[in-house]
Amino acid sequence: MVRAMQTVPILTDRPQLLRNRQKATALFLQEMVVSEVQERLIEVNRTFTAPMVVTGFPQLWPEMSTIADDEVLNLSQTAHDLVVHALALHWANDPVGQLVQCRRALKPDGWFMALLFAGQTLHELRACLAQAEAEVTGGLSPRVLPMAEIRDLGGLLQRAGFALPVADIFSTQVRYRDAFHLMQDLRAMGEGNAMAARLRKPTQRAVFARAAELYQQTYGGADGKIPATFEIVVLTGWAPADSQPKPLRPGSAAKRLSDVLLVPEVKLPRDAGI
Repeated sequence: MVRAMQTVPILTDRPQLLRNRQKATALFLQEMVVSEVQERLIEVNRTFTAPMVVTGFPQLWPEMSTIADDEVLNLSQTAHDLVVHALALHWANDPVGQLVQCRRALKPDGWFMALLFAGQTLHELRACLAQAEAEVTGGLSPRVLPMAEIRDLGGLLQRAGFALPVADIFSTQVRYRDAFHLMQDLRAMGEGNAMAARLRKPTQRAVFARAAELYQQTYGGADGKIPATFEIVVLTGWAPADSQPKPLRPGSAAKRLSDVLLVPEVKLPRDAGI
């Protein structure tokens, strides 16, 4: 019996993504990520001699070697002591595969950092577009990327084989004149709709008009402007090495937790239901 090969679902129309990036003119969020990476590298307090950045915008990294965020990364095994995946992983069709490739490219005890849009990013726009399209056309089509949650992303680090995995998140809110201004800015960031399942015919103008109206009614401020939320998850991990701290074997503790906390120990009854 021949078993069917498992295929990775195609989320991103990569040729369209590349076209979007070629037209990008406003990279302020990508520049913010560059600054975030630089600050975190200072905190690590280690000198990296063979770094590599995976990015869709190499012009933002003039002092570091870069490669494109292709499905198969142009990385050599154990060639780098630092790999940064810079604000591109949210477009990956196979994010675990990307993480595994990065881990294999690291030398033992090399450091990995990925930054990507996730969580509540553009939740306001997603909600308004969905409601508007349902009202006007009676259906829905993919318009904004689905955003992963930080807990799930942290689990991907473990699946990829990283040691000491950590996931944290920071957010920023940008205010716009209206929803049309926001969507124009997303295109200028190179973050326009590049989903493979996107609608391939022009959208009725009434959909966008209704979405803008809903956005203003639901989220508009006293100054007449609307907010757009961007959450960026930062994933970090180390290539396994013998020199790294290891968790103790269960049951090997020399002291009871109750002694350390100075509280009486309460033993649970040996009941099958407990």
